[in-house]
Amino acid sequence: MRRTLVPAAAFFIAAYGVVGVAAELKSGLQLGTVPGAFYVQDCTGPKKGQFLCYRCRYAGRPVVGIFARNIDENLTDLIKQVDAKVAKNKDLNMAAFLVLLTDDPDAVEPKLVALAKKHKIKHVPLTIFDGSIGPPKYQLAEEADVTVMMWSNTVKANRAFAKGKLDKKAVKKIAADTGKILN
Repeated sequence: MRRTLVPAAAFFIAAYGVVGVAAELKSGLQLGTVPGAFYVQDCTGPKKGQFLCYRCRYAGRPVVGIFARNIDENLTDLIKQVDAKVAKNKDLNMAAFLVLLTDDPDAVEPKLVALAKKHKIKHVPLTIFDGSIGPPKYQLAEEADVTVMMWSNTVKANRAFAKGKLDKKAVKKIAADTGKILN
């Protein structure tokens, strides 16, 4: 009996260890992928009120694309830090934009305008994508509340967070990731 229990216990411990480790959330374009075109409504950027493709507008520049389904304190902190990085790296032509994924664009537009004004966001256009699923070719996971992709022609960094998982430590890591597109 003991010979049977020991291997069985080892099996369950090993299986629990594999199951107990959470898999990293995958969302968005993976490393090496070329980002495609998609259209957003610009709420605060240079083309405020227009529909345009910021991916197209920024072409081969180093870009931070933030895709979010909800606005909270940590997302706001991320936007502010990326805004500062863009301002600091103007000589390198760095660019960024936020895409809020929503099924109710009319309701969130004033919130984005107020957010930009309150926090003095000047270098990161806040935009809206009509539809909570996001641009189909970007493969944004439904369970990802925030997906951040950075590219310079191809995707160089990608981080995704379930609701409530974007924290100050993650924001700091994302800000550090901008170095991957500036070299």
